[in-house]
Amino acid sequence: MLKQRIQDDMKAALKAGDKRRLGVIRLILAAIKQREVDERIELDDTQVLAVLDKLVKQRRDAREQYTKANRQDLAEQEAYEVGICQEYLPAALGEDELIALVDEAITAVAATSMQDMGKVMGRIKPQAQGRVDMGVVSKLVKERLAG
Repeated sequence: MLKQRIQDDMKAALKAGDKRRLGVIRLILAAIKQREVDERIELDDTQVLAVLDKLVKQRRDAREQYTKANRQDLAEQEAYEVGICQEYLPAALGEDELIALVDEAITAVAATSMQDMGKVMGRIKPQAQGRVDMGVVSKLVKERLAG
């Protein structure tokens, strides 16, 4: 469903003559297609979200590098690409929602120490994928398990 929506948006951007948006959507579709070819599978919505999440992370990292290098033009392009990618991701989790999700996962897997981090992250990832930076989740889980 999500992949079809992206393809429909590509057609709309093409008809509208929006070259900048079209380029970003083509980039998204190319990343999806690359993963499908590499793994010889048809991606479902969860896997497409993982691809989009990875693209957003890459773009944020690139934007940070361009900003440090005083290349504002390139940083703005990366920010634009992040915005387009985020249109296809579910709504971001709020801080309270994230804390509740982490606490629920810790309780569900009966985590008591840092050795249980993998179990906790494994439970959270499907629910948080594309909705929050997994680095933030990891940091929060570490704080909860340590304290």
